[in-house]
This record gives sequence, structure tokens and C-alpha cells, in this order.
Amino acid sequence: MITLIVVLVLFLVWWLGKPKKIAFTAPGPKPWPIIGSLHLLGQHESPFEAFTALSKIYGDVFSITLGSTPCVVVNNFKLIREVLITKGAEFGGRPNFMRFHKLFGGDRNNSLALCDWSSLQKTRRSIARIYCAPKFTSLQYDDVNKVGTEAVEVLLVELRKQPMGQPVQVKPLILAACANMFTQYMCSTSFDYRNVEFQKIVRYFDEIFWEINQGYAVDFLPWLLPFYSGHMRKISDWASVIRKFILARIIDQHRASLDPGVPPKDFTDALLLHLEEDPNMNWQHIIFELEDFLGGHSAVGNLVMVTLTAIVKYPEIAKRIQAEVDSVTAGTRYPNLFDRSAMPFTEATLWETLRTASSPIVPHVATTDTEIDGYTVKKGTMVFVNNYELNVGADYWKNPQEFNPERFISEDGTIVKPSHFIPFSTGKRTCIGQRLVQCFSFIILATLLQHYDISSTDKCEVKPSCMAVPPDCFRLVFTPRQVH
Repeated sequence: MITLIVVLVLFLVWWLGKPKKIAFTAPGPKPWPIIGSLHLLGQHESPFEAFTALSKIYGDVFSITLGSTPCVVVNNFKLIREVLITKGAEFGGRPNFMRFHKLFGGDRNNSLALCDWSSLQKTRRSIARIYCAPKFTSLQYDDVNKVGTEAVEVLLVELRKQPMGQPVQVKPLILAACANMFTQYMCSTSFDYRNVEFQKIVRYFDEIFWEINQGYAVDFLPWLLPFYSGHMRKISDWASVIRKFILARIIDQHRASLDPGVPPKDFTDALLLHLEEDPNMNWQHIIFELEDFLGGHSAVGNLVMVTLTAIVKYPEIAKRIQAEVDSVTAGTRYPNLFDRSAMPFTEATLWETLRTASSPIVPHVATTDTEIDGYTVKKGTMVFVNNYELNVGADYWKNPQEFNPERFISEDGTIVKPSHFIPFSTGKRTCIGQRLVQCFSFIILATLLQHYDISSTDKCEVKPSCMAVPPDCFRLVFTPRQVH
């Protein structure tokens, strides 16, 4: 009996002394009834500005309830890497916003960017990678260069039809050029700028890009849905019109000429051939994947427009880019992708635009019970990665409010990007089309400034933490350069 008592006492001492893992919820503001802490976000121009302000109070990881949705906000690079890379498999979900469903035929999982991670999505990304992430030495990179330079030559022709030296609504023209870059590269077809159907599709894609970059109360207060019925119907109609155009003007023509016995001539052929070979792929997967990537042209066009606001605001930036392009081309040809290494300031200007714009990374959702920095994160919790803080925080940049492309150029004149700069995200959910965005935006910016001085009589402003500008935005003045 004494032995038993001694054993029990020793066990009790061991148990009480054993370090126990206690579940902690990250600190955060106390939510109000119904709306949670949405009112705190409304005190700032951008939700991500609000997240940075709240991190000064609650720390680098804090919890916040938006409507009825439990959320966690991560505000430093070490912990963001934990979410996106180390524990990427545990945070592979996406928000279940009704808007996302409406944009993709009633199921956001049809979208590569807005879907939950799965083996199917991994397969879809692997099909796209060779075309959407072309390597510098590949034939696809040569195709990107050829398509980009030819499309921008057409853009110049269209620009010459506009009144020079006067304000021009140039965004539709730039977007049309970007759309033709993507359709030519991925589908071996392009469209006339005056094609009314094509104009409508380009406009709808741009409306959708603006839409995805906005936030609405209904995202977190779904009981408001009846008040948004008209809005939801509108975005669903945009997507439906786009889908019908792609099917009739691109996919049906490819299906009619598809030859399984020869290598695919483009991304569309590759998708259709994979449909024949993979029993796990269906027709919906193909059309939505093509739509997803063609929609990437809106990201290029909007990036160019945001960059041009900096060009207008800081004319010295334009002069340095013009000096680079004149030096490389000697005025005898158009710039191309193989000039990038000799034009670091031009490329750095695009990176600085991405930094200062701080376009938000799509929120992630925990797919299992897990933790961040020791704090419990329940399955279904929405996780915001605050790359706004990474892009403009004083801990990461010298004089972060200054627009300075030089920060991306090393002493030896090459481009250098800090590891904490992740404008296209990182990990398994990184933007697969980022290389196309970089390539096409470079060609457009360099060629426009080779030929024109660009200014504006309008107020050229962009929203903080947003890479999109409204479809009907500021006008720009193009003045032909007098190069001596």
C-alpha cells in the first residue's frame, strides 16, 4: 500500500510539473454584436492600413471578428512565411464570399486563384506552368517577346489616331493591347480594337478586376445578400458574357482543328488535349482555367496605368526610363524583353509601383485546426496576410513613403528584390502568371515612353492597397517625343 501511495504521489508530482501546451487565442479587439469589428476597418482608407494600425496595439498576430467570421491577421515576414510556406498545406483554403461564386459559374473552386487547394488545382497549375511561367531560355519566352512587341506596335498605331497633346481616355486602348497579348499567346488569335464584342469583353474583364480588388459588407454579413441581389446579378452576367465569347470565338475553333497527333500549338490546345487524356478533368475545368488566365491581361493593364500615375507625378522617372530605352535601342527599333537586363531602372520602376500600390494578397483560410506563433487557429478561420506592412513598413524599407526605383537596383546595376517583398505572394499559392505580368508590362511601359512624353490635366490618384484603377478613370496626355 505504501509503495502504491509513493508511486501515485510521484506520478502526481510529475503530472503537475509537466509543461502543458495551453491553447491561446491571439489578442484582438472585442467585437461588437452583429458587425464584429468591421467599424474599425472603416476608420481607414484601406482595411490593410487598419490592420497595420491595430498591429501596433495587439501585436504581429491578432484576432479580429469581421461580421460573424473569425479572422487572424499576420503582420510580419517571419510569420507570413509560416502561413504561406511552412504551413501552406494548413492554410490552403480561400474565403467563401458569394461574389467569388458568382464570378465563376456558381462555384469559386472553378477559379485557380479563388479555389481551395486540392489535387485537382495542383494538376491545373501544372498544365499552365510551362506557358504562364516561361523560362528565359525557352521557346515560350521567345513567343512572349514576339507577341508582346507586335501587340504594342498595334497599340502605337491606335494611339496615333488619338488627338495628340490633349487628354485621352487611354485605359481601354492599353487594356485592348494587353488582351490581344494574352489571346495571341495563349490562343493564337487576336481581335480588332473596333470589334464591339471584343470591346465589351475587355470592359467586363476590367470591371471584374476592379470588383475583386474591392471589399463589401456582404462578404462578412451574408444576411445582407438580398440588398445586393442586383450587384450579384450584374457580376454574374459579366462573367457569363465573357465565357460565351471565349467558347464561341476561341475554344470551338480550336476543337475543330485539334490534332492529338501533333504537339499543342498553344495553351488552349494543351488544355483540350489534357481533357482528352485525364479522366479527372472535365469541360468546366478547361473553360474556367482559360478564362482565368486570359483575365490576367487586366492585371497587366492596371499595373501599367498605376505606373503611369507615377510617371505623371514624377517626370524625372520618365526621363530616366527614356534615357535607358534610347541607349539600348539607339532609336532604330522597339525595345523588347531581351533588353531588360540593360534597362534595370525601367524594371525597377515597375517593382516600385508594385511596392507602393501594395495590392493585397487574397486571404487564406485554415483547412484544419492549427496555430500561428503558438496561437490557436481553428479550422475555417480566415487569415489575412498583411503585405501592406511588408511593402511600406519602416522596419523593412528606408524612407518607405518615397517613390524610389533605385531601392531595387544593386551597386553593380542589377535588379535586386528583398526576400520580404512578395507582391505576387509566395508558397504553393503564388501567382502562377506573374512572369507574364512582368514581361508584358515592361514591353508596354518601355515602348510608350520611347515614343511619348506623358502628362495629365486630371488628378491621377489610386486607392491605397489596390492595384486596380476604376474602368472609367483619369485621362492622360500623350505628346510625341522630339528625340535628337
